[in-house]
Amino acid sequence: MSDPTGLIVAAVVLAAATAFGLVRARRDGRLRDGGRGDALRLSAVELGAALGERATLVQFSTALCATCPGTRRLLTDVAARTPGVRLVEIDAEARLDLVRRAEVMRTPTVLVLDRAGRVVRRASGPPTTADMESAVELAMAD
Repeated sequence: MSDPTGLIVAAVVLAAATAFGLVRARRDGRLRDGGRGDALRLSAVELGAALGERATLVQFSTALCATCPGTRRLLTDVAARTPGVRLVEIDAEARLDLVRRAEVMRTPTVLVLDRAGRVVRRASGPPTTADMESAVELAMAD
């Protein structure tokens, strides 16, 4: 008889990988609250660009990020259609200080800031247009 240990280990690894993939797919790109109880604020100086009059979309990107260009196009479109909204793109590799402060774990990460620079929503992974539009409305209401 052969030892079933290898088969059991393979089944456990497959189950764990499947569970991880399902959880990540469900959370990917979902906008959620700003994430920090102390209401993270980012200034124009920290971002290297002026804040929007009504809201600011901040995208953290890297050169090797496959979904960052599509996210940039989506955010550019939302900002262009919404008066007073500005898009700021941050090179995560060049701004590790800001990556740590904003607790960015992957790219793209999108932050939605109100007019004062307070993070009101964030997404890890590419968000949907509908989610971004609703997040911008929320930021402008504050």
